[in-house]
Amino acid sequence: MRLTWARPEDLVAHELVQSAAEGSCVSDVRERWVAAGGDPVPAAAGAGPRPASPAVRALARELLDELDALPTPLDAAEPDGWGAIVATLPPAPELRRVPPAGHDRFRGAWTGRAAGCLLGKPVEKIPREGIEEILRATGRWPLDRWFTAEGLPDDVARRWPWNRRSAPTSLAENIDGMPEDDDLNYPILALALLDRHGRGFSTDDVAQLWLDDLPAGRVFTAERAAYRNILDARPVPETATHHNPFREWIGALIRTDVFGWVTPGCPRAAARLAWTDARLSHTRNGIYGAMWAAGLASAAMVCDTVDDVLDAAGTVVPPHSRLAAAIALGRTVAAEHPGTGEAAVRAGLDRLHAAYGDLHWVHVLNNAAVIAYALAAGRGEFGPSVSIAVTAGWDTDSAGATVGGVVGALRGVDGIGAQWTGPLRGTIASSLPGGDRRIDDLAARTASFVDRTVHLVDGAAGVADRVAARVDGARA
Repeated sequence: MRLTWARPEDLVAHELVQSAAEGSCVSDVRERWVAAGGDPVPAAAGAGPRPASPAVRALARELLDELDALPTPLDAAEPDGWGAIVATLPPAPELRRVPPAGHDRFRGAWTGRAAGCLLGKPVEKIPREGIEEILRATGRWPLDRWFTAEGLPDDVARRWPWNRRSAPTSLAENIDGMPEDDDLNYPILALALLDRHGRGFSTDDVAQLWLDDLPAGRVFTAERAAYRNILDARPVPETATHHNPFREWIGALIRTDVFGWVTPGCPRAAARLAWTDARLSHTRNGIYGAMWAAGLASAAMVCDTVDDVLDAAGTVVPPHSRLAAAIALGRTVAAEHPGTGEAAVRAGLDRLHAAYGDLHWVHVLNNAAVIAYALAAGRGEFGPSVSIAVTAGWDTDSAGATVGGVVGALRGVDGIGAQWTGPLRGTIASSLPGGDRRIDDLAARTASFVDRTVHLVDGAAGVADRVAARVDGARA
């Protein structure tokens, strides 16, 4: 069995990178690992080509323990606790608190998230240059419709193989509804969380729900590490740090759109819900990514333009954090290379890859920069926005999903366009209990939380803030 994102010998290389990024000195551990025959270069696909010997695996566990025990330099610009995060933030924006009447933003948000995710599914793990070669070889460059294997030369297909799990259900010739994907499982799971616990849920409630409803084989990177830590009875927030080198990757960002959709016009309250969820598996910028995604979703339910959405969501990100810098770069690049023409997009993506090309393709910083760029450059047009997110070539389905959810909320289902909505057939497959869902039903459930609680949003956020403050105090 090929086990990804979990073998100790694969985690060491990733932890060396992560610990160094946090300011820890890892040179001694790296030297011992290399001397023992360990590979210091992280595996891009989640697992190296072969399992380690028992002796090397035992050393890997020992070194992971040592790396976990290294003192992490404190950075006031990038705190983990809710109270400390809020202390860094600018004033919350004044936005209307309910979606505009007569505009079906809930259906648009779910539909857009699904369509954007589906566009990126077959090319997940394929780098930017491979995506372009595939599209040119099939006459679809620049990207403006679904990928296809029809007419793809054998040598290109061998050089850039489709995502094995996704290709049978995510190419133009075989799409029949939205196939199962973790980027859609997590929003569905968030609805279950709210059903069971309301807005006052705790991080332990998230952990219990994972054990109850989330198949262990359908979690990846930081979530897989956190799942293991939950089963090992490790407490929050140790679930996010023990043998988890993926704690600043994109995993938490993909889990929190629903918290924004049910908290329209209140990005700060949405971000607090996202923080409670994200701290199970992530730290620092991994948490901020989740908060930002929730802020984007909250603002997209009530704002009229992408710029307004980006401005509002930016107020929930610590302003001197690396995530804030990544978002700012994405928006700056869109301003300096305006439009969605081939030359402008190539120049924009060149800038982002020059800045973040050294990061793993599932890291939060590079993907956040792409999400911000795709939204700003796409100017609220669905096809160009999700196409930019996907052709960037990092976490293609996750970036496409987040961008699609924002633009879908802004434009509604009709504004997305039948080209993108038709193949979904109004359904989303899921590996969660209950199986496939209808998008209309998911949208109605989401809207019901707003209908029931919109007048209590500020009060509910205040209660949750007091809970979070107690958690912060217990950690101090």
